[in-house]
Amino acid sequence: MLPHRANTNVKIGGHDIPKGSNVHVNVWAVARDPAVWKDATEFRPERFLEEDVDMKGHDFRLLPFGAGRRVCPGAQLGINMVTSMLGHLLHHFCWAPPEGVNPAEIDMAENPGMVTYMRTPLQVVAPPRLPSELYKRVTADI
Repeated sequence: MLPHRANTNVKIGGHDIPKGSNVHVNVWAVARDPAVWKDATEFRPERFLEEDVDMKGHDFRLLPFGAGRRVCPGAQLGINMVTSMLGHLLHHFCWAPPEGVNPAEIDMAENPGMVTYMRTPLQVVAPPRLPSELYKRVTADI
């Protein structure tokens, strides 16, 4: 989320925030709050199927696009593009770890920062699912 600026002196959680201070919301910590999520620090994507979670800024348990007046204007486009891209990748390729790697041993630990990424890079083998002639472009006169 973008930084905010305090427009008045305020006290939050016992801390004094002076007027004009830059305030950063720690969305990473909010999304991993054990008071809100069962097994908050475990990688469990199915939790979003088990509970009704709105990720467009109305449910403060998950804020990938921010919230309120500063919610990302491109959120819906981002959701649509990622969904389409992921669908194409899953449809066109067979995904598997390299030979000799047990999928249960893949390290899902994160390396947090301004952008969170995997601590150990994921390596996969992705051969095409369909015969190569089906991937050729067909030109059409319109």
